[in-house]
Amino acid sequence: MSDIRAFEQPGEAGFGDYVQLLKPRVMSLVVFTALVGLLVAPVAVHPVIAFASILFVALGAGASGALNMWWDADIDAVMRRTKGRPVPAGKVEAGEALAVGLALSGLSVVMLGLAANWLAAGLLAFTIFFYAVVYSMWLKRSTPQNIVIGGAAGAFPPMVGWACATGSVSIESLLMFALIFMWTPPHFWALALFMKDDYSKAGVPMLTVTHGRKATRNHILVYTLLLAPVAVGAAFTSIGGPIYLTAAVLLNAWFILGAWRIWRRDEAVAEADSYAVEKSVFRFSLYYLFLHFGAFLAEAALRPYGLGGW
Repeated sequence: MSDIRAFEQPGEAGFGDYVQLLKPRVMSLVVFTALVGLLVAPVAVHPVIAFASILFVALGAGASGALNMWWDADIDAVMRRTKGRPVPAGKVEAGEALAVGLALSGLSVVMLGLAANWLAAGLLAFTIFFYAVVYSMWLKRSTPQNIVIGGAAGAFPPMVGWACATGSVSIESLLMFALIFMWTPPHFWALALFMKDDYSKAGVPMLTVTHGRKATRNHILVYTLLLAPVAVGAAFTSIGGPIYLTAAVLLNAWFILGAWRIWRRDEAVAEADSYAVEKSVFRFSLYYLFLHFGAFLAEAALRPYGLGGW
């Protein structure tokens, strides 16, 4: 049997390139947090509607990723971390990325409205707009608060999932939003510390570029301290319980310890060990969010058996 790859031209986009255009890693977090938001809601959702809702949320997340790659192609080509992305690598034309992003945006919002409700669809539409326009086109290149304000885009998915189930917004969904919103700055600033000069070369006013690494270390500690009460406080709502409380206390204690270790680090020491602590805290921050939302899910799964919740 002939290999279909033999017919591909050098540099021609393959299926995998279009998948990468949708930022699958980011999409996985969006899908998971939206799914948790839907499943922990106090209203049961038919499995078919739940599946369709999460599918269209995923398409909306992919739309955001494609629009971001279209707009950021110039700076992605400069940064070591992003230069292999489909558009700067020349695998996908910028116009194609824009077309994919716009098509998926319209499809995901309309279909979510039809499958679930129009509040959820409206929240998804606002999420796409916020990420593509407010964050990518405006905040990212204009202010060192880009990650702080722009973090709202990644924080909406559990609210969308909750709205799919309930058709409303509540304190529980707002706290899930706040958890992701407050987590985003220390997560990305830890990355920025060991990304060296990528952001300055690309002209992105990340905090490390505009205010220096010491100020960034201070901000990481402050935001991590502010994050902890939000995370722990969610334990005392209808979606919390002893499992979540235990997880939140342990995870936030460890995150604060990591932020403190980053705060007290001298830049020369960090350079000498290739930013080992910063990289370790960044890796932990990836697990931090999944484990919190996993604990929410565990409480909901055990609640029918009298083991979850208060």
